[in-house]
Amino acid sequence: MSSALAKAFAQGIALAIALFAMPLQAPASTARGTAVLRSATLDANGGALVLKLSAPRQPRMLVLDSPRRLVIDLPDTRRDARLALPAGGGGATVRGGPRARGTYRLVLEIAGLPAAPPRASALATKGGYQLRIPLGTAAASSVVASVPAVSASPVTATSINETVRIAHGPGADGRDIVVAVDAGHGGEDPGASGPGGTHEKDVTLAIARALAERLNARPGIRAVLMRDSDRLIDLRERFERARNSHADLFVSIHADSVRDHSIAGASVYTLSYHGASSEAARQLADRENANVGRQSLAGVNPALASVLLDAAQSQMMGASVEAADQVLEALDDVGAVRKKVVQHAAFVVLKSVDVPSMLVETAYISNPTEERKLRSASYQQQLAQAIETGVVKYFQRHPPDGTHYATSRREAATAGSDSGV
Repeated sequence: MSSALAKAFAQGIALAIALFAMPLQAPASTARGTAVLRSATLDANGGALVLKLSAPRQPRMLVLDSPRRLVIDLPDTRRDARLALPAGGGGATVRGGPRARGTYRLVLEIAGLPAAPPRASALATKGGYQLRIPLGTAAASSVVASVPAVSASPVTATSINETVRIAHGPGADGRDIVVAVDAGHGGEDPGASGPGGTHEKDVTLAIARALAERLNARPGIRAVLMRDSDRLIDLRERFERARNSHADLFVSIHADSVRDHSIAGASVYTLSYHGASSEAARQLADRENANVGRQSLAGVNPALASVLLDAAQSQMMGASVEAADQVLEALDDVGAVRKKVVQHAAFVVLKSVDVPSMLVETAYISNPTEERKLRSASYQQQLAQAIETGVVKYFQRHPPDGTHYATSRREAATAGSDSGV
């Protein structure tokens, strides 16, 4: 590819980068037992956000940067149609919207927000339930709209205790390659369970940690764990964190399960064309609300936006398959591979426009023999080593521009040319 064409394509990719991050819309109908968010109020000092709901809910919270904002996910919750979100004050803004699986998300931006997620306290009331989320921006004042308490008990919010760390910047010989390592499931979502009671969320975390440790031991590569404890993170939030970390590759770790307990072996997936096309349709439909960096796409010609998105997705899908091929080949050396070629599926976690992505089904946790292996630290290390080998081979062949690997490859090529090789 010529430098001019490469530059033009890169500009096209840049315009499409943020299209994938918009929230999913909740279904029109509401499942029975769904909590209703009745009010959301900032106290007088901006020291706390007070939420009133019809039923108890445990919020999931995290803090993101650029700009600093608090994300609050309320599972199985919908917003009362009459609810008006607080306009805020002193630079505070609050916005909200439905997410996948009935989750309602609130995002709050306010000056002085700490980097660590807060802990919510809860009050059961005669009419429902109240959550108070301290913001750490001012001394918390009394709870807005005093309500007679029936009982009170603290609620520890499931949270991500650190903000996303940005990848190393370019140095004298280039930046590190960044690999986003995603341990599937977590928290109240155990994933699949084996005959012996082993939970997928536990083995995926163990393998992800082992993989990250191995990658971090290699000069020129840095791993970023999407979760490093037993937490549930929204699927789209996972690759949003990867993007915020400037990831060059996204690897999601899972353990498959089927009714036939005799089936065994690993497999590797990338995004299917159907999944890519449906994601493109969703993104284009949301174009009025989408931004690329700080630039709105609302004024971009729809035909041009479609072409840019198609080009970006084609590029990323091709790179994803190449990387997945290397990982699948390395897994074949560890044990049985269920499917000898890379598979394709419309997994939400793979729907990134700007980051090559794969999902690795390490083994069948439903198979008693493979379940025992998955519990073994030595087998977890073998799987991590195989994935590491595949990832490294891919980047040795396709080093991202500006990285240590690209510099080393260029120097090696120059040395070979000078020596007449």
